[in-house]
Amino acid sequence: MDVFTTKAGQVRGRRSERDPGIAAVLGLPYAAPPFGADRFREPRPAQPWDGVRECTAFGPVAPQSAELPGSPAWSPGEEDILTLNIWAPADGPGGLPVLVWIHGGAYVFGSSAQPDFDGTALAARALVVVTLNYRLGFEGFGHVPADGEGPARPDNRGLLDQIAALEWVRDNIAAFGGSPDRVTVAGQSSGATSVACLMVSDRARGLLHRAVLHSAVNACATPGRAARTTAEIAAAAGVPATRAGLLAASPQALVAASDRLVDRYRQDPRSGQRHYDPAIYGPVADGDLLPADPLAAGRGAEVELLVCHTTEEYWLLDAVGSSAKITTEQQLATFARDFGLPPQLVDGYRSRLPDARALDVYLALYGDLLFAEYSSRLAEAHAGAGGRTFLSRFDRRRGGPGRRVRAWHCADIPFAFGNLHDESVHFLTGGPPGPADHELSHRMAGAWAAFAAHGEPGWAPLGGGTVGGAGGAEGAAVRVWRTAGEEARATDGFRDLWGAAGLPLLAP
Repeated sequence: MDVFTTKAGQVRGRRSERDPGIAAVLGLPYAAPPFGADRFREPRPAQPWDGVRECTAFGPVAPQSAELPGSPAWSPGEEDILTLNIWAPADGPGGLPVLVWIHGGAYVFGSSAQPDFDGTALAARALVVVTLNYRLGFEGFGHVPADGEGPARPDNRGLLDQIAALEWVRDNIAAFGGSPDRVTVAGQSSGATSVACLMVSDRARGLLHRAVLHSAVNACATPGRAARTTAEIAAAAGVPATRAGLLAASPQALVAASDRLVDRYRQDPRSGQRHYDPAIYGPVADGDLLPADPLAAGRGAEVELLVCHTTEEYWLLDAVGSSAKITTEQQLATFARDFGLPPQLVDGYRSRLPDARALDVYLALYGDLLFAEYSSRLAEAHAGAGGRTFLSRFDRRRGGPGRRVRAWHCADIPFAFGNLHDESVHFLTGGPPGPADHELSHRMAGAWAAFAAHGEPGWAPLGGGTVGGAGGAEGAAVRVWRTAGEEARATDGFRDLWGAAGLPLLAP
């Protein structure tokens, strides 16, 4: 078995079940358990150990109520949640590029143990792949009021965990054949926005050299909004909205309180923006760790950037029942008012979807507001600031008798990781893969690997251009991912509408 020496002690992994040439080291602690006296604090280094630590199974997941296919569920009392996993060529030459993956999940669910994040296929492309768990929900992103007693509890603890993991990579990854000077950090959805936040944070400067953002989500919270959420969570948990009151509530109680608050918003159509998809946590633009929303921060141009979004993002959220059902023109008009969307924007979508139901117009609008337009503008802002930037869109669809899978949120990730085989991803991809799917996956994984290794995914970077334009910064420099022979469709047909309307921010 493979034994590696880290600064905290030796660890023993195992060979990947999918490829015996790849060593897998799983559940390796990069920081101490963030509970007890360390709850709501910055992560501390993991305690050293004697002998050889067995690292052949994923570590516990962060507190959450989600139970995901093929992944472990959270069990109250499990505390050693700040762990990471490594896949590396067993006989690699050393100095390999490193790809660090930050999972998504609306900042409240998910883990590095999801089958679609297995790093074997990417590691076989001469990469060292790292995936990690970090604090979620209130534990990771809830605002804890200061009371003048004891050490402060910072906002953005989930981001601090991610920074601690990157510091661990800097200090230890050479033992696994990776180069600390060739680190690409990638993420999807809330994981992508986490990466965007790291790009503009001084605390993370020098820890990442390239970044991959898939379906970055708009937007970060203001301190005022985070404080209001804390008051609501404390009320739902039946504790005072103070540091002492929140510390007295168990992680399980705060998860349950968060679920109750989300359900209340979901059931109340008069509750404004949070009614439609009540994501109540996220990074806080506190002016300290995070100076501003990444779109407005004006930093991070030194990090090379690859951005991707899907062309039908929000249809997944409708399919899994996590979004409000907007089925009438009156509901659509209310949705537009709640988000401050100008009438000409809604009319533009309707005119370009002439036969669509109100639900489909809503899904197209909301998906672009949350994901596609925000991701595209991040890419354009980065290019406009002088950063080297690549943009792509995932437009692969699959149809058949009784089955239709759109190019929706999350569907691109199994292709990029090369993990189409696992049954748990077939809901996302439309069933077992065919030859054309494998070929598309080969191209997408190759683009990730080439970008991590050389900063060249295989197509031209964006030009300078202005933020919010409809193609002046893009031109032909956008890669569209489809299976061979799949019919081409217009993938940016709404961008000019957003250029005229401006991008509403979701955190007033």
